[in-house]
Amino acid sequence: PFTNDFLNADIHELLSPDLLHQVIKGTFKDHLVTWVEQYLFITHSHTRANEILDDIDHRIAIIAPFFGLRRFPQGRGFKQWTGDDSKALMKVYLPAIQGHIPPGMVRTFRAFLEFCYIARRDVIDTPALKSLEEALSRFYHHRAVFEECAVRPHGFSLPRQHSLVHYASLIRLFGAPNGLCSSITESKHIKAIKEPWRQSNRYNALGQMLHTNQRLDKLNACRVNFMSRGMLNEPCNDLNGGTSNGDKSNDYNGIVDGLAILAHTDLAKTICKYFIVLAVEIGQLDLIQLIQTFLYDQLSAESDSSVHDLILEAHGKISVFSGAVSTFHAPSDLSGIGGMRLEHIRATPSWQNDAPRYDCVFVNTDPDSEGLRGLEVARVRLFFSFKFRHTTYPCALVHWMSRIGDGPDEETGMWVVEPDFNADGSRFVSVIHLDAILRAAHLIPVYGKELISKKLSFHDSLDKFSLFYVNKFIDHHAFEIAF
Repeated sequence: PFTNDFLNADIHELLSPDLLHQVIKGTFKDHLVTWVEQYLFITHSHTRANEILDDIDHRIAIIAPFFGLRRFPQGRGFKQWTGDDSKALMKVYLPAIQGHIPPGMVRTFRAFLEFCYIARRDVIDTPALKSLEEALSRFYHHRAVFEECAVRPHGFSLPRQHSLVHYASLIRLFGAPNGLCSSITESKHIKAIKEPWRQSNRYNALGQMLHTNQRLDKLNACRVNFMSRGMLNEPCNDLNGGTSNGDKSNDYNGIVDGLAILAHTDLAKTICKYFIVLAVEIGQLDLIQLIQTFLYDQLSAESDSSVHDLILEAHGKISVFSGAVSTFHAPSDLSGIGGMRLEHIRATPSWQNDAPRYDCVFVNTDPDSEGLRGLEVARVRLFFSFKFRHTTYPCALVHWMSRIGDGPDEETGMWVVEPDFNADGSRFVSVIHLDAILRAAHLIPVYGKELISKKLSFHDSLDKFSLFYVNKFIDHHAFEIAF
């Protein structure tokens, strides 16, 4: 380089990390995803390789919905990849390929994803840097499997993968790469150039693009003015949860302005019903007994009453909710100035006028334990609230899940859970206070080695399988709590 004869200059120290092109689109999309496809065609016949790729696509397509998660109805086969496509696929790709490729390749993906998620944190401290270097060391060790399988017979002389070696030192020099990534300028380029271009008629487009940008600036200024006058106290998007008319969650980015708090969950829209009617509707005939047990746990410190002394009127009214909104501190994800982010948790028998949707959640059970050892995973069957002795109790009826093993799966790095059932085969459920819910959890089935049925859809993937990965790669906050 031109700095070769400059004694006090080092060209490598002038180059800051670029997450978008070196890590997300480079190492992940251009290298690892492509290498998996090449491995399948090297190892299997052309027909069998295509069958496996089709199965991987179908596995991705049937993954349960989650707030802000892009769906891939056709799998990972799109003609032109964007940075957002790669980021979205990273969240769900690992469980989809597990079982179709050797364990060493799965461990390679795990190590790389852990490196990527640490590097994309908003704040990186000394322990995080050590974890970053350890993940990179594992990635370089396990990627040798691609050389052994003749996918990379000539080794790994790849500048974008080599650049990862310098990330730890560059982070010490420049700070977190999140503030340096070229995706920042790319996102501005999309808003200022690409989207106005698409809205033009392509003839003398420059003038039309300028008018579009001017109008958007005026609308933003108008919104700021309205908010300062108290005319827009809430975002224009639907924050009250999904209704039967459709789910707008994927249109809202989850950003919340305000002071940072650990976590908070609010209920959405209300429908009033009677206890006994609701119990029959949801097929939970012991609902009143479950609520009595919940009340006993809530009031046992204040009263000597037994469970049976807490009498609920069977024909009393109960408020039912289609979902809840969880707000929590997640500065590494898209968030407001204080680092706050919200997400919708659904529990409705008809989502988007179609099949039911019952999301999963993390429940606080042991604040003294770290990671998932201090949390339980449950699937919400119902959000509701009721009054007892002049006090309103916001609650959730949840179907519990149990962790498999004493730690995360060695290959994927994710915990595995299974639904709990009573001796008679019925779901093991209970009523919990809404404040016990930390946030939503995303589960992906453990597909195994066999091809899955083409009849499965994303509506029933949480009902048709018996084991599930707790997806810690769904976002950065989940990565930090579900270890």
